[in-house]
Amino acid sequence: MESSGKELGGITGFLARLFIKNHKDVENIKVREQFGRLGGIIGIIVNVFLFAAKFTVGTLSGSVSVVADAVNNLSDAGSSIISLMSFKMAAKPADNTHPFGHARIEYISSSIVAVVIMFIGFELIKTSIEKIIHPQPIDFSSIALTVLVLSIFVKLWLFYFNRKLGKRINSMIMQATAADSMADVMSTSAVFVSAVISRLTSINPDAYIGIAVAIFIIYSAIQILRETMNRILGQAPSEELIKRIESFILSYDGVIGIHDLVVHDYGPHNTFASVHVEVDANTDVLVSHDLIDNIEREISNEYNMNMVIHMDPIVTDDPFVNELQKMTEEVVSGIDNTLSIHDFRVVKGPTHYNLIFDVTVPFDCKICIKEITEQIKQRIHEKDKSLYAVVTIDRFYV
Repeated sequence: MESSGKELGGITGFLARLFIKNHKDVENIKVREQFGRLGGIIGIIVNVFLFAAKFTVGTLSGSVSVVADAVNNLSDAGSSIISLMSFKMAAKPADNTHPFGHARIEYISSSIVAVVIMFIGFELIKTSIEKIIHPQPIDFSSIALTVLVLSIFVKLWLFYFNRKLGKRINSMIMQATAADSMADVMSTSAVFVSAVISRLTSINPDAYIGIAVAIFIIYSAIQILRETMNRILGQAPSEELIKRIESFILSYDGVIGIHDLVVHDYGPHNTFASVHVEVDANTDVLVSHDLIDNIEREISNEYNMNMVIHMDPIVTDDPFVNELQKMTEEVVSGIDNTLSIHDFRVVKGPTHYNLIFDVTVPFDCKICIKEITEQIKQRIHEKDKSLYAVVTIDRFYV
């Protein structure tokens, strides 16, 4: 939702300043697209170069691990193409079919990249097993070792390049590309170690190193896929973001409390949220409404978030209601200390009182909803036969 405020430095900053107009305005979707295009083009150029160098060296030396590493670089070039297409499609404005925009395409593209990486890993395992069954001599030249060392340093730079860009524009797919580059650093390092061992000793660990590299590649792909699937399914916002939003709203004079905060992520810089804000029931409704309007507008400017606020007037100066609320809170927490109440009000009648309130139940609460509701009603009624609880169950969505 928010990008790093730090100015990009080094080669990454130089390239950003050279090729991206208004590169500091990362909230602008067109600027994000230009960052994505820059990362994609650099990725394609670097990976095609490494593929050509490694494939040539691997074929001449007969090393399956070097050839596999080369093919992995070719797949990385394909991932960069997917990244380019992703940023182009994600920049499309909202329309009647997709009123929340197209930014989630970045998450889908990240998943595609992860699947491609995983496929490469399985293919490498297959090739390595065949090499174990039918071993062949390997001849690593000084040129081959030089190419591997060069590849490690180039990929390490590409990792930092993509990570900086990913953090700068809060891009999931660029973070995935950075993780893929680090996986390449590890895999090429393993191939280099294999080459050195083969050259200095009679041991040939090439195929076994290939399997180890493949497992690492598959593991990295699973991690990327898990993260993107969580985003697509609807991952809860970070605790840091929740605290910032709560602190921001509670800082306003006239706000008593908040509850029912819900945050929906529709892609980078495309967040929608809703919350209930408690205000004093004795305050003029127009004054409270003006307060809510100001909070909605200012939180949008501060966090680039579309926030809808429901205003809850709260009675604070009725001792009878306050005493009943305190008793209800004790009853509810006595059932489970993770439960909490809000929107408490009392409807008075000639023969009984209805205590109307919401109970927020965490997803990890072990007690079923029906039992919670029945226990609350029973315990409150046991306190006073004239009291009846009207309970609405809420969930924690943050």
